[in-house]
Amino acid sequence: MILHVLERALSARNVGRAIVATDDERVLDAVRAQGFEAVMTGSHHASGSDRLAEVAAALDEVDVIVNLQGDEPLISPQTIERAVDCLLKDNEAQIVTTAEEIMDAADVLSADVVKVVTDEAGRALYFSRSPIPFPRDAVGRYGTLLAALEIEPGLLATFRKHTGLYVYRRAFLLEYTSWPQSALERAESLEQLRALSRRAVIRVIESDSPSIGVDTEQDLARVRKMMEE
Repeated sequence: MILHVLERALSARNVGRAIVATDDERVLDAVRAQGFEAVMTGSHHASGSDRLAEVAAALDEVDVIVNLQGDEPLISPQTIERAVDCLLKDNEAQIVTTAEEIMDAADVLSADVVKVVTDEAGRALYFSRSPIPFPRDAVGRYGTLLAALEIEPGLLATFRKHTGLYVYRRAFLLEYTSWPQSALERAESLEQLRALSRRAVIRVIESDSPSIGVDTEQDLARVRKMMEE
């Protein structure tokens, strides 16, 4: 799975180098055995971005760092390219991340699927494992959120699924990861809430194609089937 992510990262025209940051020797050995670059990091990190920052601290010649989750084997190289371009063009943004539409009501209800809401300029307002925005009137009509989504499938269009891609300005990444975890970050187990708690600007762009973060056995089966097809 990690090798698939590496290959897609290196297929992006504006990515010059791909490094796997890990605290697991099995991952390190598997990546290096295939000729890719990997770095062993400390095992104390609270989030992926904290682990990333350990590696980024040594990359003095780099201004932009892309953080890809190792469990996103379907990530589109074109999505990576657009996210990097967006950060370079947006002087206000400190982070660019991605989202996509939700096609299945079960994903709205799943705590493994992170939802994001933005302002009219595409800046993130909040990320949550809960269904946001909550369609209060529709739930009032039908009794439950699941019933509302089944009876009014158009409600799905109000939700956006956050996907595992971040593009950082390196200087901001090093500053952000020096901050203590926020209460919201600990409550939701979402590292990006640490940045939002300090009023950082996170731009959210649409992914070019659907991606699936592999968090469960069911996710793994879905991804394998999609790759076979």
